[in-house]
Amino acid sequence: MTVVALAVLVLCAGCSFAPKYAKPVVETPAAFKELAPAQFKMVEGWKAAEPQDAMLRGTWWEMFQEPELNALEGQVALSNQSVAAALANFLAARAVVKQTRSQYFPTVTASPSVTRSRQQLQSTSSSPTSVTSTEYSLPFDASWELDFWGRIRNSVKASSFEVQATLADLENVRLTVQAEAAADYFQLRVLDAQKELLDAAVLAYQESLKLTQVQHDTGMASGQDVAQAETQLNTTRAQATDLGIQRAQLEHAIATLLGTPASSFSIATNALSTQPVAIPVGVPSQLLERRPDIAAAERRVAEANAQIGVARAAYFPTITLSGAAGYQSTSLGNLVSLPGLVWSVGSTLAQTLFDAGKRKAVTEQAWANYQGTVANYRQTVLAAFQEVEDNLSTLRILSQELQQQNAVVESSQRYLTLANVRYISGMDIYLNVIIAQTALLNSQRTAMNLRMQQMAASVQLIKALGGGWDVSHRMTETIP
Repeated sequence: MTVVALAVLVLCAGCSFAPKYAKPVVETPAAFKELAPAQFKMVEGWKAAEPQDAMLRGTWWEMFQEPELNALEGQVALSNQSVAAALANFLAARAVVKQTRSQYFPTVTASPSVTRSRQQLQSTSSSPTSVTSTEYSLPFDASWELDFWGRIRNSVKASSFEVQATLADLENVRLTVQAEAAADYFQLRVLDAQKELLDAAVLAYQESLKLTQVQHDTGMASGQDVAQAETQLNTTRAQATDLGIQRAQLEHAIATLLGTPASSFSIATNALSTQPVAIPVGVPSQLLERRPDIAAAERRVAEANAQIGVARAAYFPTITLSGAAGYQSTSLGNLVSLPGLVWSVGSTLAQTLFDAGKRKAVTEQAWANYQGTVANYRQTVLAAFQEVEDNLSTLRILSQELQQQNAVVESSQRYLTLANVRYISGMDIYLNVIIAQTALLNSQRTAMNLRMQQMAASVQLIKALGGGWDVSHRMTETIP
């Protein structure tokens, strides 16, 4: 017991050769370039963050107030196979920690055996004699590596940091697929709105064709006018039909995100009614806490730091305590008895005297891996800043462009009204009506496409800001 107690004290007070960890320093701007307060009133897509905004982190899509989207997002979190794979990776990493922690404790094995043997005995007589015997054995062996140099502790630390990194990976995958589902959903709804627009245009063009045919029959319009009206009607019908390809593909993509076969999934037609929401945007430093990919990269830096300690520990001897106890007897009935008790206790010190530079190379590799993870972390942070700035600038410019495009729609409508009046009164040819109708339809479709880009940029901005990630998810104790 004295030896065991001493070993425990030495284990607890053992050295660790891992460098003292500190989160890598990254240059963080005080504010986003695009986030000037004077621009808030000019842009639909963001606002200053307020304390209560944190309440929407977990279910950010609810800000759009789309019940059908809410239902889809709930299913994505449960059924998406990429999320399931990321969850499996997290569980596997957690199991590795349990495996590594097992090295803190002795390993005990048992190997019972029965041996029957026959031996020749030397005899003074001319004929040798032989003896046949049976030996029963019930041994228990134990070995325990003392963690003097922190190899096991740093291995446990490294695997624990990997668990936290895979947890952040899981959140990042979940955020990515949820953002993709929202973007696909809004794009599908814009296609539904465009289909309504084209269907309405087809009805209007049918009336125009009837009017032109009447005027042709009365000699007020030429056959060319009728052909032009028919061409415009058929072209618009084809455009409306063509939207079905994109819509079907988006529907299939959403089904895949939901983990559902595309052949058994459908979404009812419904035009987009959602308006852009004011997305709370904080300061750049908050990205270091909110974004799961940044959290994963930082945890892997800590993991690589711990691996340096594992590599350094190889320079020092390994001390192992070992012991064995059990029973041996030639009679099974007397096997477990005091006369049959055998035992042994010992220790082993193992030190590599020459390895041709292997340990040095392994340590150099650990340092290089650490420097690589630091670079990856800083690059992830830089990419995060870029994504936020990209989407902020996209929303700002789209807000201006939409205002301009809405003005185009209004002027196109006035142009069509005047063209119809002039044609009906016989002051102008039907070609000008065709041109005005086409200009109005194109300007309306352009406005819808800009609205679709605005909704997509809103979703991407939420994703770039960390979406539903909460700093509380970065658990310090993730292993039960």
